[in-house]
Amino acid sequence: MTTKMAINAKDIFRNQHRLIRFIEQSIRLCSNQSLKAAQKQQQQQKSNADFEITTSINTQYTNAPEPIKHDKDLGDLFKASQLQVRLASPQQLQPKPDNDEELGFGKLFTDHMLKIYYHKSLGGWQKPEITPLENLVMHPAAKVLHYAVELFEGMKAYRGVDGKIRIFRPDMNMSRMNLAAQRSGLPTFEGKEFIKCLSRLLTIDSEWVPHTDTASLYIRPTLIGIDPTLGVASSDSALLYSILSPVGSYFKTGSNGAVSLLADPSYVRAWPGGVGNRKMGSNYAPTINVQKEAAAKGLQQVLWLYGEDHQLTEVGTMNIFMFYVNDQGEQELITPPLNGLILPGITRDSILAMSRQWGKFKVREDLITMPMVCDLLNQGRLLELFGAGTACVVSPINRINYLGQDLYIPTMEQEKPVHELIRETLTDIQYGKVDHPWGVVID
Repeated sequence: MTTKMAINAKDIFRNQHRLIRFIEQSIRLCSNQSLKAAQKQQQQQKSNADFEITTSINTQYTNAPEPIKHDKDLGDLFKASQLQVRLASPQQLQPKPDNDEELGFGKLFTDHMLKIYYHKSLGGWQKPEITPLENLVMHPAAKVLHYAVELFEGMKAYRGVDGKIRIFRPDMNMSRMNLAAQRSGLPTFEGKEFIKCLSRLLTIDSEWVPHTDTASLYIRPTLIGIDPTLGVASSDSALLYSILSPVGSYFKTGSNGAVSLLADPSYVRAWPGGVGNRKMGSNYAPTINVQKEAAAKGLQQVLWLYGEDHQLTEVGTMNIFMFYVNDQGEQELITPPLNGLILPGITRDSILAMSRQWGKFKVREDLITMPMVCDLLNQGRLLELFGAGTACVVSPINRINYLGQDLYIPTMEQEKPVHELIRETLTDIQYGKVDHPWGVVID
């Protein structure tokens, strides 16, 4: 092969992702008319349902998060306009999964990652960069390794029925991430600028976004303290990075799609004054052994309880909801309040906003206790229990092992389950079947 031919071949391999993307888009364009027709038919069917999916959310029910307040000595903030890109070589590109329908969770990763360093001694945040996926190099005394000075977020990118890629309410994730950074003594940043950088990463690795509405591309923004000094103190050096992973279903559920739970009051996930309301890695490591205990009993997740009255807080890594008939004979959706014990989930907030706008049943944030669950179950007034979160969207619950007794929840026995309506509404927004401001299109 001549030198000129080798250079041309190298250019072809370097740009193969652009060619593949062009071909995929051309194929999808051929079927756009049928997709639009199917969307229109689906909308007509849904308009006759008991609940209507609206194209906007009234600000009475949901508000944009407040801008983060940075410390005075933070230094420079990074900007998306400073972003530098180094693409993976042909040898570094990984094969895409053969079957999007059979993806697990967090086992495969895309070709590139986003990295942004912070060094107080160098004036603050450094220039963002997209690089091939690579191992991190850090000093063995890095604070993340000794004091768990780290936090993360969970987001997803969805390929819509129109071929466009969307992310769901990213401003909420950025607000939550910055609040966790403040609690951890880590540097804060401008969420909008990070989302712009992340959007560029998604564009580069867009081939990895599954072409199905049963899978998605999981986004894991992470912030770690890398200051190479021992001693419990804020970290003067940090790394903000994000990796991407194509994912399928999060839980291995039973044949009917529901999960079973272990509710053991001897274990506590969070407590008042702690960081149960922040997405830090230190919240998750202590739960692993309890999860093993649940699995040994043939159960899939842990229902975390708190206090002498055995308050329900979270289920696994999800927020929990209960749909029941209240003392006045009215249907009501209830979820625990944001009292510092639970994570302020984006899916949780979305469910509350949608349900309140529908106005078809009462919606309330209040304590739920296990004695309350048992009483409602005995009286036939407990209709549904389900978890909600980014990874699973909505996960119905059909059994709880509590104090050695199995409680069977009739979640899957309802004629028109509310949890199914909620899941369909959310996924219709996420996959672009419904135009909605929560579904942010990646340009």
